[in-house]
Amino acid sequence: KQWYQRRVRVSVRFLEFMPFSGNAWQSPKFVPFDEQKKVIEGHFGPLTRIQDCKTSTSMNYTVPGHTGSIGFISSMSRNFCGGCNRLRLTHDGMLKVCLFGKDEVSLRDIIRDRSLSVEERTEQLGEVIGRAVKGKVLSL
Repeated sequence: KQWYQRRVRVSVRFLEFMPFSGNAWQSPKFVPFDEQKKVIEGHFGPLTRIQDCKTSTSMNYTVPGHTGSIGFISSMSRNFCGGCNRLRLTHDGMLKVCLFGKDEVSLRDIIRDRSLSVEERTEQLGEVIGRAVKGKVLSL
């Protein structure tokens, strides 16, 4: 088991617990990035920061003696909204511009609409996704 973890290039991400409807958010359950990192360094040794791209939503590190990396998505303790260029597609086909936002648009309904030709569905998907991209506000 240890051989696998050290030799195989795996990227592991830790996401801070975030308040969403239905997830029983309570601040005592929140473990900030600094605390997560300290616990991991206590077990593996000092982590070395990897240069991330401007729009990265995670802070990435190498782990001593491992070929993979570890990342922290610190959406609560170190907000990254200003540089986020992500669109998210949920498990049920909804497109979200912001992880924290409630606004969504259904790509699933467009894809399943058999009254439209493939070309019409493709055009509608392009329009919806294009509007979502234009709606992103970046402060890079």
